[in-house]
Amino acid sequence: MEALLLGTGLLLGAYVLVYYNLVKAPPCGGIGNLRGRTAVVTGANSGIGKMTALELARRGARVVLACRSRERGEAAAFDLRQESGNNEVIFMALDLANLASVRAFATAFLSSEPRLDILIHNAGISSCGRTREAFNLLLRVNHIGPFLLTHLLLPCLKACAPSRVVVVASAAHCRGRLDFKRLDRPVVGWRQELRAYADTKLANVLFARELANQLEGTGITCYAAHPGPVNSELFLRHVPGWLRPLLRPLAWLVLRAPRGGAQTPLYCALQEGIEPLSGRYFANCHVEEVPPAARDDRAAHRLWEASKRLAGLGPGEDAEPDEDSQSEDSGAPSSLSTTHPEEPTVSQPYPSPQSSPDLSKMTHRIQAKVEPKTQLS
Repeated sequence: MEALLLGTGLLLGAYVLVYYNLVKAPPCGGIGNLRGRTAVVTGANSGIGKMTALELARRGARVVLACRSRERGEAAAFDLRQESGNNEVIFMALDLANLASVRAFATAFLSSEPRLDILIHNAGISSCGRTREAFNLLLRVNHIGPFLLTHLLLPCLKACAPSRVVVVASAAHCRGRLDFKRLDRPVVGWRQELRAYADTKLANVLFARELANQLEGTGITCYAAHPGPVNSELFLRHVPGWLRPLLRPLAWLVLRAPRGGAQTPLYCALQEGIEPLSGRYFANCHVEEVPPAARDDRAAHRLWEASKRLAGLGPGEDAEPDEDSQSEDSGAPSSLSTTHPEEPTVSQPYPSPQSSPDLSKMTHRIQAKVEPKTQLS
C-alpha cells in the first residue's frame, strides 16, 4: 500500500512538473485597448483561432472571422459576440484552398473595411484527408493561400501602419526540408503528409522572415508564432474514429487547451516593443532560435519567388496588387489556379458599403480615410 501511494505521488509530481514547464502557456499581455482597430483571423471558427479572436474582441477590436464554412463561421461569430460583449465580430467567407476565394475575400474586405491593423494566419491543415488534388493541398492551404492573402491586403496594412502580420507556425518546421523541384507535387499517403506538413511549417517561418525583409521601413512587422502542443481539432481531425476515445483523455492531460495555444500568436500581435524582432520565430511568448534551414535568407527569397508564381502573382509583380492582378481570378498561369470563383459571403451586425471598386482605387480611398492611430506596439 505504501509503495502504491509512493508511486502515485511520484507520478502526480512528475505530471505537475511537466504541466507547468511544458504544457501550461504563459499568459499574453500587450495592448489592453484595441478600440478603433480591425483584426482578421483565419480559421477562427474553432480552436486556437476562435480563442485568439475572442481575446481580440474582448479588448475592443473589430474582428473578422475568415472561415471556409459559412454555418460554422456564423455560429462562431454569434458565440464570440455573446461572450465578449463586442458586437463588431463578423464572418467573411474564405477558402484558402481556392485562390479565387482568396481574391474574392480580399475584394470584399477592401470594399467594406477601411482598416486592417492585425492579420493573423491561423488556418491550416495537417492532412489531405480523402481529398485528392493535382497539387500539394497542404502547401496551398498552409502557405500559398496565406501568402496571396497577405499580398492582396498589403495596401490596407500599409495605410494603417504600424500594423502586424502573424503566421501561426509549428515546431514541426525543424523537420521540414523544401524541395523546390517538387514543391507543388501532390501528397499521397500519411508518410508524405507528415513530411509535407513539416515542410509547410518551414515555409511559414521562412515566409515571415522574408516578409519582414520585404516590408522593412513600411511600419508593418511580421512574426512566426508556435502555439505549442495544443488539444485542438487539428490534432484529432484525421485520427481514426476507433482511436479517438483512447487519445482524448491523454490529449486532455498533456496538451494545452486552445486558449493556451492562442497566447503566443496574441503576444506577437499585441506585445509592445518587439518591432526589432520582426521576422523572428516565437514560442511560449518569447523569441526562439531556429535551425539553419529556417534562417536561410537565400532559401526564403527563393520560396518567395516560387510562391508568387504558384499564387498567380507573376515573377515580375511587386508586393502590392494592381488592377490587372485583381481583375483576373488567378493572374499569371499557375498549377494552383482555379476556374470557379466563389461569391464572397459577409455576415455582420451592421450594414457596410456594398460597392466593389478596383484595388487601385480602394488603396487611394483607404489611405484617405485612415487617420493616424497611436502606435500598435
